[in-house]
Amino acid sequence: MTLNPKIKDRRSPLTPAGRGKGAWLATLEAGAHALQSAAPLKDFDVYVVGFHCAKGEPGHQMEAHHYCKVVNDDLLQCVLFDGNTRDAQLIGIEYIVSEHLFETLPEEERPYWHPHNFELLSGQLVAPGLPEKAEKAFMKRLLNSYGKTWHTWHTAGLDGPGTGLPYGDPKLMWSFNRDGECDETLKRDRDEAMGLDTDARRADRQSFLDGARPQHGVDAMRDDFPGATPIPGVVDVRDTTAPTDPGRPS
Repeated sequence: MTLNPKIKDRRSPLTPAGRGKGAWLATLEAGAHALQSAAPLKDFDVYVVGFHCAKGEPGHQMEAHHYCKVVNDDLLQCVLFDGNTRDAQLIGIEYIVSEHLFETLPEEERPYWHPHNFELLSGQLVAPGLPEKAEKAFMKRLLNSYGKTWHTWHTAGLDGPGTGLPYGDPKLMWSFNRDGECDETLKRDRDEAMGLDTDARRADRQSFLDGARPQHGVDAMRDDFPGATPIPGVVDVRDTTAPTDPGRPS
């Protein structure tokens, strides 16, 4: 995937452990380009940037660059990086399902999946480089959806510098669901570096409100962020007696 030249670079915050590239690499790359196929990667052509938090660890926050493949109307698969340049490190994966597919999941599986409505309605999730109308249409398709995200490498974040190699167990990541949960310095740093206007996106996406339905998991980390403020359209299913519609987004 070649990035739109209008998208500003966001480089990886670290250099991985290990020695420099040897001369053997040029031969390997030439052979790979000529003889091998990268077919599974060719359709990962949707690029979005947001913020993640480890479930149950409110201080473990970071910026995440998603490169996604639209499998069908109900499923996306994403590979996650800590930047958008050739030196970016692979830090995890995310699967995204529609509300329709989420409702088919067994009860014991649902706690692994975070809700997306706050990310959309707050303007925090963005698709840099897409024309405004195309980005808005794509984000509307994600309304009421859910993500299952695992990070395998902590390269940098709110809680300090990362590690030179991917240590320890994968972390299940969660979404932010109220104003005041995502650290302001993370948001400001990304927006200034990439020339993004989150506030303008937030205002524009208020047109999504009529389609936003209560979601599971909105309150999963409520007690971890005392003082955070709810926003319209982001409601946990346990906070309402209104029936939810498991149908597909319009």
